[in-house]
Amino acid sequence: MTTGLIDDDRFLAHDTGAHHPETAARIGAIRQSLAAHADYAQLQRIEASAADISIIENSHSLAYVRRAARACASGAPYLDTPDVAVCEYSYEVALLAAGAPLALADAMVAGHIDNGFALLRPPGHHAEREAAMGFCLFNNVAILARYLQRQHGLDKIAIVDWDVHHGNGTQHSFEEDPSVLYVSTHQYPYYPGTGAAYETGTGRGRGATLNCPMPAGATDSAYERAFFEEILPKLEHFKPECVIISAGFDAHRDDPLADVQLSTSCFRWMTERLMEVAARHGGGRLLSVLEGGYNLERLGDCVSAHVERLMAPL
Repeated sequence: MTTGLIDDDRFLAHDTGAHHPETAARIGAIRQSLAAHADYAQLQRIEASAADISIIENSHSLAYVRRAARACASGAPYLDTPDVAVCEYSYEVALLAAGAPLALADAMVAGHIDNGFALLRPPGHHAEREAAMGFCLFNNVAILARYLQRQHGLDKIAIVDWDVHHGNGTQHSFEEDPSVLYVSTHQYPYYPGTGAAYETGTGRGRGATLNCPMPAGATDSAYERAFFEEILPKLEHFKPECVIISAGFDAHRDDPLADVQLSTSCFRWMTERLMEVAARHGGGRLLSVLEGGYNLERLGDCVSAHVERLMAPL
């Protein structure tokens, strides 16, 4: 199994200021944990490049993209909401974060890698078509899903979002589209307030959204039950040609920003289940994109467990 890795020092230039949880130290913690494993050298390094604006426009309006560029260039302290802290380099870094998963997609479709992990920031799943939100500027996984469809001819894409916060931006990107299945496990009720079980999509997309809201205090067993009873049957019926993971690790029991109580091993377990789905229906095609995770030590542990599983054969 050949696993691609995107990791680029330019992601460190997005400066969110003192005391912000989405900090460049997250990248350092993950790097340190990955490098401690003997098989780290076997990861296939893929070079990141910024996404073209025309590709970002598949998920965001040009007016929003231009507004984001102006805000960063002007020295504004945040974009749209105070939790989306920005600096003069944030727009360029966000373009790179949107483009990094596309490079993994190109390598995967070309047969150079079987699957891949994008170690990037800022995260993306809260970003709406017209607005920044929840630390996110551009919706990296939404842009990736459309890229796989329009550039590489894949039709049915599944996005599984296990970040502890609901990916409102991703859901809204595809809620009318039956060709993209969006699945989310998340603490509820909690930020951003969306993700109720009754939100299943609209119009032609009705039934192509699956929300599995979790109460505060939910443990591994609750997630395993949701996978076996709801998520895996939905994925089996949908038969995705590629699985994308919105890989947030803030549902860990030691994370400071939420109250779900997952173990590190649960992320490995969920990874394996989704690899099995990808193997059955998509030739093993699976791409994982970093979202949240704010306890630095546990973030490193969880990403290492996740990437180790991606690298191992089923």
